Amino acid sequence: MSETRKFYWVLQKTNDKKFPYRLTIRDEDENEIIALYVQDRWPGARGNIFCLREKEKPEEEMEEVERVPIVNIKKYGKRLIVILDRKIKKRCDFLFLKKKYKNKDSTYEQIFWRTEIGLKERRPKVKIYTYADKKLNIVKDSNERYGWNFGKNKVLKAKLPVGDYALMSGDEIIAVVERKTFNNIISEFGNLAVFYQKLAELESYKNSALVIEANYSDFLSSKKIKYYTPSFCAKVFAEISALFPNLKIIFAGNRKLAREWTLRFFVAINSHQNKED
Repeated sequence: MSETRKFYWVLQKTNDKKFPYRLTIRDEDENEIIALYVQDRWPGARGNIFCLREKEKPEEEMEEVERVPIVNIKKYGKRLIVILDRKIKKRCDFLFLKKKYKNKDSTYEQIFWRTEIGLKERRPKVKIYTYADKKLNIVKDSNERYGWNFGKNKVLKAKLPVGDYALMSGDEIIAVVERKTFNNIISEFGNLAVFYQKLAELESYKNSALVIEANYSDFLSSKKIKYYTPSFCAKVFAEISALFPNLKIIFAGNRKLAREWTLRFFVAINSHQNKED
């Protein structure tokens, strides 16, 4: 059982009138992940305030005015989303922009702290970082029969440790998909202990999915299921979701849509991987 690192939102008071607070995000060992100088304890009615990134850690001790556990922290494109463990003033994000100097061939950074209320009022455009402008490097498992076609993308056939299709970044698997037909899933129900082992290994990858070429309703139809009851099938899928919360389960409906979802999934993962690099 893996342990999740804990993070904290720490606000300290400074002697600077323009930026009276120092805001840091720290892990449980007090390592500072990010340190910013901010103009207020919370953006409030403005919903959007300017921040400065700290370049050198201050030598003097600052008075701590607030420390709140962080429920989740997520980087998305140029945004860093932070969710705090409290009832109010808990959702916000930081927008990191690179701007060009007018008279210099270089850039400078602008950081804006934005709240949920501010975003609701301003409704800024959110850029979708998903582009199919580069060919994907996909590996198809050597045991896969009657596999999917991914168009002009590069597809190699090799033995995968788990799953039927893997998206590669160099020699690293960055996303993996297990493809199942309706009959495949029904046959797996015959030995759930082994199936759960496969799903546990599949879930060990950060970006993983079980993509089914059928609808959820198909498994609840007594006309389509011969050896199990709809109630049993519903319980199995519910248990899979509970046991493997980080594994995406996609009921794509048919072969064509399953292949389409997988391609879009790989494109999105690849786009964000390149964005982070």
